[in-house]
Amino acid sequence: MVTRKEEHPVEIREHMRDGAGSVRLEKLMPELPQAARLFSVITLKPGCSIGYHEHTGETELFCFVSGTGRVCDDGVWVDVRPGDAMSTASGHSHGVENTGSEDLVLVACIILDK
Repeated sequence: MVTRKEEHPVEIREHMRDGAGSVRLEKLMPELPQAARLFSVITLKPGCSIGYHEHTGETELFCFVSGTGRVCDDGVWVDVRPGDAMSTASGHSHGVENTGSEDLVLVACIILDK
């Protein structure tokens, strides 16, 4: 199934997971397989963030597309740039923030554990 960009619903979340500013989520598919909870393009404006949080019963995958930022990976801060990827498995925690001067764009997928 192909979905066109203009068909993707967009949601703006303020202070996502107690982060700073607003986060734009562009839902890429209207329906996901049972094992998936999220498949979206996430955009953070400069200075915006998704607060540090733990995943339980699921794994979240990030692929950074453009911009620069940093992630907190189980309490350790790591700078990220386009082409970098990240995995946060069940029982682990992460957060992400845009530390650059342009939008930080990433593709995110949450897969439920079975």
